[in-house]
Amino acid sequence: MKSILLLFVCGFTTLYLNAQPQKKIAGKSGNPVFPGWYADPEGAVFGKTYWIYPTFSDKYENQVFLDAFSSSDLTHWTKHERVVDTLNFKWAKKAVWAPSIIKKDKKYYLLFAANDIQSDQEVGGIGIGVSDKPEGPFRDHLGKPLVDKFHNGAQPIDQFVFKDKDGQHYLIYGGWKHCNIAKLKDDFTGFTPFANGKTFEEITPEGYVEGPYMFMRNGKYYFMWSEGGWTGPDYSVAYAIADSPTGPFKRIGQILKQDPKVATGAGHNSVIKHPGKEQYYIVYHRRPLGETNGNHRVTCIEKMEFDADGLIKPVQITFEGVDADAIK
Repeated sequence: MKSILLLFVCGFTTLYLNAQPQKKIAGKSGNPVFPGWYADPEGAVFGKTYWIYPTFSDKYENQVFLDAFSSSDLTHWTKHERVVDTLNFKWAKKAVWAPSIIKKDKKYYLLFAANDIQSDQEVGGIGIGVSDKPEGPFRDHLGKPLVDKFHNGAQPIDQFVFKDKDGQHYLIYGGWKHCNIAKLKDDFTGFTPFANGKTFEEITPEGYVEGPYMFMRNGKYYFMWSEGGWTGPDYSVAYAIADSPTGPFKRIGQILKQDPKVATGAGHNSVIKHPGKEQYYIVYHRRPLGETNGNHRVTCIEKMEFDADGLIKPVQITFEGVDADAIK
């Protein structure tokens, strides 16, 4: 009985210690990279500054704004509060999720989902804000959602804006296990149909749940997404590679998942590439060990590497994070 009790105490102690914030190592980002409950992070680089735009992770009714974080080296982060506020988007009332930002013609466009609509009869969907600065404040670009209906079964959430090599911008989005791609107009006020007449093409790969992200490397299109349930330990990231932004995308495998010694529910990622070299980072959220609140998610960063065939190597989640890496 004493042996069983000792094992229980030791196991609980290990779980408790792993769930606590780890002491930051000098020259390392540490994980999470900044304090607070934040999820669905989008990483970006503007000039010589790294940015992360996450969801404020709380009850839906409290998710009425977005904060942003900037850094010159990935290790020291400055918080910019309420870069998006629903006070400036009259149709958005709650559940402001998964920002995606892009710079175009000296303007910054930030897209987000709001209201968690469950049908075409509800008000909400994907909105778009515009600002002269990456730290906002962002004002409503349209005065209404950019996407406010279900197309091909995709809930209008988890948006990502991808710029192709020919300058065409695409909106890639979707929850409820469906993913769409659409060609944005040059002024981001709507969409241009594809050659086949469709506005929303479905590109859902096997295993897709939500959280799409796309980037190019060596002429190939890498498509990443989240699998599993967002409140569960099985939340993870998988990917595919194609020769076109519209695919077809055949699932290659999973590259980010929980580590029972570090954290659970590792998913909903984006990617940051250092603009001066071939160095990639994966930005994602996870849930601290021992945490039972589904909304307790924190933002983390790890190095992302490729093998000789261009496949993404499995990512090991850590407490240490990444080395300082300034943009010179």
